[in-house]
Amino acid sequence: MNVRVLTDVVAVDREFTYAVPEGWADDPRFGVGAMVRVVLHGRRVGGWITEAGVESPEGVELTPLAKLSSLGPDRELIDLSEWAAWRWAGRRAHFLRTASPSRIVTALPRPSRSRMASAGDHADLFEGEGHTLRQGPSEDPMPIALAAAARGQALILVPDHGRADELTRRLGRAGAWAVRYPDGWAAAAAGATVVGTVSAAWAPAPELAAVLVIDEHDESYRSEAAPTWSGRDVAIERARRAGVPCVLMSPVPSLEALRSRPLMRASRDTERASWPLVEMVDRRREDPGRAGLYSPELVQALRDGNRAACVLNRRGRALLLACRVCGELAVCTECGASMRQEDDKRLVCRAAGHSRPLVCAECGSTGMRNLRAGIKRVREEVEALLRTPVAEVTSSGYVGPPTARVVVGTEAVLHLGRPFDVVAFLEFDQELLAPRFRAREQALALIARAARITGPRDDGGKIVLQTRMPDDPVVQAALQADPAQLARAERDRRQELSLPPYGAIAVVSGPVAGEFMERFGTPLGVQIAPDPGGQFFLRAPDYDTLCDALAAVERPSGRLRIDVDPIRAI
Repeated sequence: MNVRVLTDVVAVDREFTYAVPEGWADDPRFGVGAMVRVVLHGRRVGGWITEAGVESPEGVELTPLAKLSSLGPDRELIDLSEWAAWRWAGRRAHFLRTASPSRIVTALPRPSRSRMASAGDHADLFEGEGHTLRQGPSEDPMPIALAAAARGQALILVPDHGRADELTRRLGRAGAWAVRYPDGWAAAAAGATVVGTVSAAWAPAPELAAVLVIDEHDESYRSEAAPTWSGRDVAIERARRAGVPCVLMSPVPSLEALRSRPLMRASRDTERASWPLVEMVDRRREDPGRAGLYSPELVQALRDGNRAACVLNRRGRALLLACRVCGELAVCTECGASMRQEDDKRLVCRAAGHSRPLVCAECGSTGMRNLRAGIKRVREEVEALLRTPVAEVTSSGYVGPPTARVVVGTEAVLHLGRPFDVVAFLEFDQELLAPRFRAREQALALIARAARITGPRDDGGKIVLQTRMPDDPVVQAALQADPAQLARAERDRRQELSLPPYGAIAVVSGPVAGEFMERFGTPLGVQIAPDPGGQFFLRAPDYDTLCDALAAVERPSGRLRIDVDPIRAI
């Protein structure tokens, strides 16, 4: 017997034919999807059997498989990897690695029966192809997860590991046979309900009965490394291929979710009660150069004795300085980059490290005003305002007293796992004006994340938004606890500009991007816009047109990055 094998060498995206040693066909691990070791160009590499029983090429003596390692992804996932490689212009090996067990699996456990009641009041969510459910940020997703698990083997995606662990435990206590992915790979292959983060979209599910994606809007479902695939979209495709319902849950559904499934939501009063009170501080009449970050309303909210979190997505201490006398910006006289102030009273260039004394190059003054404070400086200033220790949180970690009443940080502060009475966004316009087309959706998602840790308004939850754009749809949607306001505005804007989901985009970059684009040519329906930085922006009316055009081009050797529907594209 002969088999075809796809190796896990990403640069070699092709299959090779190998002979099967005698007796291997009787091994329970053997079959399509089995993980093997093979000899390729003189070295042993891993791979997956993609087809069994193939004919031997005439006149060629085949190399035998070197080792039968483990059970692996089944035929359904192998076929899905081909679709994903087309959809995100990637290699199949990227996806099959995610679909494979992290440890060697030689046999599957005995299936366990779930001891659950019926789906309860939420069975209608899973009728037909499923629905998009807009549920308030304070609402518990557990009843929906129970309804999914009651149908049989369910695939449940959540944005972060902590919530995945908690939901798995709660489902187990409710009588469901539920496991965490990837540790529960073998149980999932035996029919257990799967709970996990983005990688769980590739979990084995031979008896799949329902798919549930919790907080489908969350950016953590998207891979920032190429290929920039979406766990939510993979889950939707799996449900479509299996003919089972898929429910997309979110307090702020994305346009993709609203377009793909009929919308269901609670009554207006119930949804509104699930959101905290949102207070908007209009700063349009304040001098941008002198107002600072601390409005009287914000200072009062911080001094009320509540547990408070201040969010500012700017790391460092001072990102932009200006002379207190003449207002001249502190820029490097050598290269023109902005400068920061060091503790030894010198200005240091951020780009090249040039330095000079702390003196204004225009008028000679030694006084500098901080126009764009970073988190480190904000922590110092808030401590001075409140006369109490303040902690600092960034993606690098937590600095300060463990029990600090007030915490300042980037959006990482919203992932601390601690409840707060007040969350204040010190400069919300930075989120609204971020250079990416999903900026407003992501800004409202930050408010929803903050709402989850403050709790509903009846429990005293409060969010403070400092902005100079009070009429922005995001601000109005937050004030009225009505995400539909933003959805309508974003729908109209993206339809007019042909942006996803009403169009398709991709970014091609890397040292060989120019060579790739020469081979790409000018396919019908695809617009190409080169960037001075060496990138190429591609736009098409739909992903079928765009992905077919990308798949038709042979990649040149060298580093190439293709981001289909990238997270941070403008």
